[in-house]
Amino acid sequence: MGQRVSVATRRNAKRSGNNWPSPRLNIDVPLILVILTLVGFGLLMMHSASWNASLLLTKDNVEGSSTTYLFYRQLRWLGVGFVALIALTWINYHRWHYLSIIVMGVTLVSLLGVLIYGETVDDVTRAYFEGSIQPSELAKFAIVVYLAVWLNAKRDQLSDLGYGLFPLAIIVGITGGLILRQPDLSAAAMVLILGGTMYYLAGSDAIQTGILFLVTGLAGFFVLRFNPTDNNRVAVFKDGWNDILASSDHVKHSLVAFVRGEWIGVGIGHGTSKLTTLPFPHTDSVFAVIGEETGVIGAAFVVILFAIIFWRGLVIANNAPDGLGSLLAAGLTLWITLEAFMNMASLLGLMPFAGNTLPFFSIGGSNLVSTMAALGIVLNISRLSERNQVEESRRNFGAIVDLRRWNRWRRISRPRRTRSARRRSR
Repeated sequence: MGQRVSVATRRNAKRSGNNWPSPRLNIDVPLILVILTLVGFGLLMMHSASWNASLLLTKDNVEGSSTTYLFYRQLRWLGVGFVALIALTWINYHRWHYLSIIVMGVTLVSLLGVLIYGETVDDVTRAYFEGSIQPSELAKFAIVVYLAVWLNAKRDQLSDLGYGLFPLAIIVGITGGLILRQPDLSAAAMVLILGGTMYYLAGSDAIQTGILFLVTGLAGFFVLRFNPTDNNRVAVFKDGWNDILASSDHVKHSLVAFVRGEWIGVGIGHGTSKLTTLPFPHTDSVFAVIGEETGVIGAAFVVILFAIIFWRGLVIANNAPDGLGSLLAAGLTLWITLEAFMNMASLLGLMPFAGNTLPFFSIGGSNLVSTMAALGIVLNISRLSERNQVEESRRNFGAIVDLRRWNRWRRISRPRRTRSARRRSR
């Protein structure tokens, strides 16, 4: 009988125009589409930007040189990234209460280990296995996840310096210091920026947040002041801001690539800057390759895609079921988009050159896997948010059905005429 009542109630609701909860796909579809688009477009540009570098790397191989060496290596890392994306989309993000400690511990050990056992290239020691694994990329992911869990647990105690600012400074300082020792200033700066941003998003006191950013800024100033390479980058940026011809060679070659591309580009695979003047076309300068081969339209398309990720990530953070979900979604989204926009801005001379990678486009397994894993967590938060909304909608509808079933057996009384009134009416 209950089922018949439900069917009847549903039919009546449809007739009266009431909303009935329709089936919904419990995931953020726009974000999924943007990820797939970035993966597909990224693969095209990876192959175009890396074939010459692959040829140079394999020219002394006994089996012969290859133009697809870096591309196929990146394709394998993409497979790992998809496994991480799918797995973390379905693993409840509350598991990071325990996993974050493990990830942070592995990150610190790998950062320390790379200084001892890592590969040194041009006086820089940052990676394992021919540059495929960079612990500094894992550190950006780990610091967001760990701080999201830790700050959410300490949310009510953040105003206390002993529970908020000081422990945060120790966590971020150790991580950033190990990265700076490699040295990798851009990654260390990103860790500091993410630490301060997470502290602010968690609801910290405005004065403490200001103190944190002030101390971070002073530390950055002294690092730049006493590091000749980075100090020179800032000086060249200032000169280039006043006169484009005084920019660094890297920026000038990037701008030349964009000029060659004009509006629609010279065609994917037909760019020449990556073969002649453009440094690191398959990593740091891949956005300039995009500009030359797909033009302003292609470059703007990439910017829009990352802007959509930023938009969807903040929407998911706003709709998250709890504080942990909000911090995770916001922090991971800000990291990915900030990394991308810093890379693009530096190539256009809008900020000092930092050496950030462009997610989904730059060759590098660590960044690709970390980015895919981060987006998997964001999608999981979206999925649980959508599921909670559907369950709440069903509960509300169930309450309406129960109320209508009760009213069916206890109908509202109606005015009745007496016998004498009926006889008089005859």
